[in-house]
Amino acid sequence: MTDIATDQAAGHDDDTRTGRPGVCVVSGGVGAARFLRALRTVVDPAAITAVVNTGDDTVLHGLSISPDLDTVTYTLADAIDRDRGWGLRDESWRAMASLERYERVRPAESTAAPRGFNLGEQDLATHFYRTARLAEGATLTEVTAEIAAAWGVDVGVVPMSDDRCSTLVTLAEHDSVGNRPAGTEISFQDYFVRLRHSVAVASVRFDGEASMSAIARRSISDADVVVIAPSNPIVSIGPMRSLPGADELLTARRDRTVAVSPIVGGAALKGPADRMLTELGHEPSVVGVARLYRDIASTLVIDPVDDALADAVRAEGMECVVTPSVMSSPEIGRRLAQATIDAVS
Repeated sequence: MTDIATDQAAGHDDDTRTGRPGVCVVSGGVGAARFLRALRTVVDPAAITAVVNTGDDTVLHGLSISPDLDTVTYTLADAIDRDRGWGLRDESWRAMASLERYERVRPAESTAAPRGFNLGEQDLATHFYRTARLAEGATLTEVTAEIAAAWGVDVGVVPMSDDRCSTLVTLAEHDSVGNRPAGTEISFQDYFVRLRHSVAVASVRFDGEASMSAIARRSISDADVVVIAPSNPIVSIGPMRSLPGADELLTARRDRTVAVSPIVGGAALKGPADRMLTELGHEPSVVGVARLYRDIASTLVIDPVDDALADAVRAEGMECVVTPSVMSSPEIGRRLAQATIDAVS
């Protein structure tokens, strides 16, 4: 078991745990998971903690689902479906397919048995376990440690909060799928999965009275190095920054914090980060990323394709490290992880 899970099994609560010195990675989903997989080839996994976004968390079919936590866990367990970047390898989908039977009898006003968000049979087991444990009174931190231990994950995986924090987006144009007008506010999962992030957004906000958990806070404050993973700055890192005191905590660690740009050559490698930056008035480039992170990180890691913008990044007040950042092979990932740690070590 990880030391987080061991502490909890022994009955230690968040207030007695001092966190792990080493590397703390502020994480979203797919990009962060791939970076973490590379990082543990150059840093002792026992010295790594991922503090993971939970703004995407949702309830579906009555089940508590934590997409980014599960993506990080499955990736570190080498069980992820690498083609999709989410879910489990060798998955089956009979339960979701069987829901079609009930569509013709479902009342028009009912939201029962939706099929837009696919959950595979193996993945369902994780959601069954999480939902039952939360209903028993366990915290999300405790349940996440148990799930990570069950999968044999040797890196600490910590949710950013044990409280609800929901990412909501306001549509900037008509939603032809749901026939909803511009100005409608919807959940991030509705935008990302059902709409396939194809509709422009006018704004993003974070709903809920959430606070950063003590373990998450200490993982950041006690780390030798803090890494902001190559995740969407708005909807993966943004929810964490919205928590009371989070930006102040990161600002206090600025000299030891390095960010890896999720934008390469003006585009996101996966997901809608580049379009969201543009739609919300930010520059979709490494310079735009630098402007978002310059108060909380001292260094930005960028890909050689953006080398011509390195001086512009420096002009924003950040050091700039140029190294291949598209993790297309284990060796490139390893070199990226090493360069990132070296940047503030």
